[in-house]
Amino acid sequence: MAQVLLETNGQVCPFPLVEAKEAMTTMADGDELVIRFDCTQATDAIPRWAAESGYPVTDFSKIGAAEWSITVQKA
Repeated sequence: MAQVLLETNGQVCPFPLVEAKEAMTTMADGDELVIRFDCTQATDAIPRWAAESGYPVTDFSKIGAAEWSITVQKA
């Protein structure tokens, strides 16, 4: 299992989600995508996309005043 880090801080929505979707297309089943972002709308959009796509969220953490990290596993 590999882990890929996607830094999207400074990007406005929907770009963190767009980049996450694209990154997942290059990953193998079981790999994890760690998405770091500071767009508040993505706190809802990314977990919703993961659930709708069947990707488990294995971690979701607030890591700063307005910064989050979410880990999504490709299933």
